[in-house]
Amino acid sequence: MNRRRLLVALGGLGLTGTSAWVLGDGLGSSGSSLPLTVETFDAPGSEAGEMRVPAEGTVTVVDLFATWCSPCKEQMDALGAVREEYGDEVAMISVTNERLGGGLSKGDIRDWWRENDGAWTLGHDPDSELMSALGAGGIPHVAVFDAEGEVAWAETGVTDAKTLRKQVEEALA
Repeated sequence: MNRRRLLVALGGLGLTGTSAWVLGDGLGSSGSSLPLTVETFDAPGSEAGEMRVPAEGTVTVVDLFATWCSPCKEQMDALGAVREEYGDEVAMISVTNERLGGGLSKGDIRDWWRENDGAWTLGHDPDSELMSALGAGGIPHVAVFDAEGEVAWAETGVTDAKTLRKQVEEALA
């Protein structure tokens, strides 16, 4: 492992630990509530700008990930399968809370995205507002919102494509 990857991994672990501490009310209530607006990157399947989470009036799949997270890499297969099956019928966004700088750039995140076949909206939430609003205690974390913007299902850990499809189908019903 080269030094840059080690520093990114250690920084990411610190951010995740801090996020978990904040979620445990380490700093009091963050006040984050949904919907939120997340910055988006120019990357495969994504355009630079902003996205409302959850998307208005449609089923939305939200994936919280980090580039240093091995299970997050594994999660990309299930997300890709769902994206391929539902296309634009379902809004999808994968969001990292990694802070830029200290050896991590937008280019590094875009490279990870390309290497792992990301093909939907790529978001950035360095203040972990989305993680906090979802009550996510770790990553990967996937949430499915119904068209009314309510969380229909959420899970921390790697989710298989079959489970994710089932949850999307239920949210579409």
